[in-house]
Amino acid sequence: MVHNFSSLLLVFLLFIAPTYAIPIEQVSSICNQSKKPSFCFALLNSKPKANLVSLTQYTIDTTRTNVTNTIKLINSLIAQSVNDPKAKNHYKSCLEHFKGALYNVDYTQELLKKGDYQGVNVAASSIQTNVDDCISGESPTDPPYHDPSMLPKYASIIELVVEIILIISNSLLR
Repeated sequence: MVHNFSSLLLVFLLFIAPTYAIPIEQVSSICNQSKKPSFCFALLNSKPKANLVSLTQYTIDTTRTNVTNTIKLINSLIAQSVNDPKAKNHYKSCLEHFKGALYNVDYTQELLKKGDYQGVNVAASSIQTNVDDCISGESPTDPPYHDPSMLPKYASIIELVVEIILIISNSLLR
């Protein structure tokens, strides 16, 4: 009897699951709002049969991984910059900004679990601010540091992923 119930439950879930997945039109709508739709499509299509909440979770997890890897890169850049005080100061500042970004990733996660989609949007915006402050400087009068390392590329990928979180969280608010 338990086996029959399990089989019936599995069949039921197989029929229900696709109804919770977002339609391709909605993925298109989300990605067409992004700066790089092809990047967005590649990221979101790597999580098939997901709903908006699980896609948000997935993009938060992707952001966490990217921020963590960027922190590792920054630590390496600090170690390599012993003879360049300007570079070392820049990377130390970036390290603080990316630690702040990681905190905001965790906070975004917490708000998603609570169903606070407006809060998710605000916290994700804070991630972008942290990343942008590292790359562009904290003030419009700060000249951006000419960074030949991979840090700007890592940062741009994080910004693209966070942009998707922002777009999806706006969709969740509707």
